[in-house]
Amino acid sequence: MSELTDFQLEIAGVRLGHGTSVPVAQIEGLARPAVRGEVVEQPNADGAWLGADWYEARTLRIDCGVKTPGDPAAAARIVAQLEEAADDPRVRTVGGAVTALRIKWPGAPVRVLFGRLRKVEASWEQAALGWVPLDLEFTAPDPRYYADVEQSVGLRLGWLSGGGFTAPVQAPIRVSDGDQSGQDRPGWVTNNGTVDAYPVITVYGPCANPVITHVETGRRIDLGITVPAGEYVRVDTRPGRRTVTRQDGGTVATTSPLGSFRLPKGRSEVRWTASDPTASARLTVAWRDAFKTLVNPKENFVP
Repeated sequence: MSELTDFQLEIAGVRLGHGTSVPVAQIEGLARPAVRGEVVEQPNADGAWLGADWYEARTLRIDCGVKTPGDPAAAARIVAQLEEAADDPRVRTVGGAVTALRIKWPGAPVRVLFGRLRKVEASWEQAALGWVPLDLEFTAPDPRYYADVEQSVGLRLGWLSGGGFTAPVQAPIRVSDGDQSGQDRPGWVTNNGTVDAYPVITVYGPCANPVITHVETGRRIDLGITVPAGEYVRVDTRPGRRTVTRQDGGTVATTSPLGSFRLPKGRSEVRWTASDPTASARLTVAWRDAFKTLVNPKENFVP
């Protein structure tokens, strides 16, 4: 990933905005996303009843252009790179697949939207002069902004979840009992964002009947399966990608509501249990801090 400066964006390796070959005139869609919800007129009364409001997908419309004076071939290459990104079959033809749009705005670190480049429309009338106006459209099914860097923690079944000494140590020394069953293993995760984050959880075998629990909320994911040694099962709780898949791509059925398993802002704990006579199974929890807005009003960012 390249470093971005204020008023710059990046998609598919192409940087747009201030100080680049693709200056941006206007961007629509960075503010609060559109909402959908019922507005029901009240019979025989003034006004209406408002139902729940739900965010729609976030669509960015970027009015920009490629500026390469004296080098129209360079402009054509940049447009072609964006067209290739929009036509990538790994994203375009796979349900739920997305790519990243990175944004650097004043007063905040780089934020990321995940979606698809749905429109790349170029005007070639002035291409000989090295100027190609561009109309880009990027649709993010999840309107939240995310941190540029993914965080992760690993949890093994072979580590005790409790026990040890209580400081300060004074005579007589009392030793508390840890979890001798070798089943429950805690893991601390911290979402530094302003809204709930949705993790990707990977269970590496050998183990059977893994159960993942978010301690503070009590929400759990129960996988009544066996994960052989050398293989893994991935639980993706992210919006639009809520699936449980094996290493070979096969899906795993579960009755657990994946959408309710989330990491609230701040610090919380994830635990898991499983049957593993070798004590070598492990689990990873990966997530990105999630934000309501492009710039957090309470954020004091120093680059």
